[in-house]
Amino acid sequence: MKHVTFGEKSLFMGDDAADVLLEYARLLADNGSADTVTLHAIGPDGSTVEASFLLNVSTVLMIESTHSDVQPPDNAEAVDEIRSRIDAILRPATMPAEEPWPQTDYDTPEAI
Repeated sequence: MKHVTFGEKSLFMGDDAADVLLEYARLLADNGSADTVTLHAIGPDGSTVEASFLLNVSTVLMIESTHSDVQPPDNAEAVDEIRSRIDAILRPATMPAEEPWPQTDYDTPEAI
């Protein structure tokens, strides 16, 4: 479990969710980009919440370890989605080779 501080809010979430959130925020900042992600967390009052994060160049995010025995909320699906977004940044899809222009009557020596 990790303690996540974002803006004025403090939340608790699983290690995998906190770590991937920090990594994605760094990559977005490095690329001058922005995105939003939503993760399940434990709020200051102990209840489970959905937290949406706007990640951009100006994001101020701190992740701290904790020694809490509380079971973190499940974020497996969100973590997989964020990892696929990270992968898309690190390994962008290659463009397929362009098809050649079809030859027209204007391309032949007789047309000149």
